[in-house]
Amino acid sequence: MTQYTTEFGTIESVVKGGVTVIDGNAKNYVFSNIYEVAANAKPYERVAVAKNFEYVIEGVRAEGTSPWYAAAHDEFVVCMDNEVEVHFVKLDDADAVVDPESEGAHRLKGQPAGQKMGWVRLRRGHMALLPIGAAYQFVSKMPSTLMIQSIEGPETVQKWAEICQH
Repeated sequence: MTQYTTEFGTIESVVKGGVTVIDGNAKNYVFSNIYEVAANAKPYERVAVAKNFEYVIEGVRAEGTSPWYAAAHDEFVVCMDNEVEVHFVKLDDADAVVDPESEGAHRLKGQPAGQKMGWVRLRRGHMALLPIGAAYQFVSKMPSTLMIQSIEGPETVQKWAEICQH
């Protein structure tokens, strides 16, 4: 019986994977490595690594302190390696900060007005809700990889030609 070893990726140790096409044309498939994307990204650049209609999975390099963000819908974040804190503020007037008809995350200018809600510490595999009506900020003492589920918006960066296997 063949034995397999699971190797967990990290932003510091990227092992390039790939896709083997069994049936069909390779042009019909895309593959990107979230750790490689994060390793080559600027801090808090939100690079689309998967897309389904308007929904995106963004690969993010967490390093230092991010700007504040908010969205007119819930988002989710998963810490893929190392450790990241997420700080929350309940917005005094969410509709004035982010248009309720908008999509995706919006970068806020400066400290948002509202009551501090607290923070969570995420480690590998931990997930947090980034709720509607709240602003959030990431803090990471060392480079880390985040995966954010959102809707494509003004902060989403498209780099398909650079990040996908050809």
